Amino acid sequence: MNRFDFTPYRRNTVGFDRLFELLETTGRSAQNENYPPFNIERTGENDYQITVAVAGFKTEEIDIIAQQNLLIVTGSKQSESNDNRDFLHMGIATRNFERRFQLADHINITSAHMADGLLIITLVREVPEALKPRKITIGAKAAPTVIDHEDAPKKKGAPAA
Repeated sequence: MNRFDFTPYRRNTVGFDRLFELLETTGRSAQNENYPPFNIERTGENDYQITVAVAGFKTEEIDIIAQQNLLIVTGSKQSESNDNRDFLHMGIATRNFERRFQLADHINITSAHMADGLLIITLVREVPEALKPRKITIGAKAAPTVIDHEDAPKKKGAPAA
């Protein structure tokens, strides 16, 4: 088991506490988590999709909780009485699970649905206008304009004198 100690780095940095905590918890949790399997896919410049294999679970047995920078997917299988069934092999996992995903800033969950034993969660990055880069014109007294993006409408600044 590899354990990293970030204490020497914490002494010389300011404001990186969240980054060090993320690295420490990711290292601990990555060793124990392998169920259920999942895919993370980038479907566009600011669009993402998480697909979790939840075969055997019903929609009402799965909870999705979105907190700040954290997405938690929990599956709680209802106890079924298998008293009258005689399994020769039981390969379909029906154990409860909790899968955590660390999200970047400004990531929002837009939808979630199930199809063919897969839970599909759609996410989008929505950066507020105030945080987008702005172009400052030299010598002009006009307000700065937002740098052109594909999804943002183009704005024209005042012509320079």
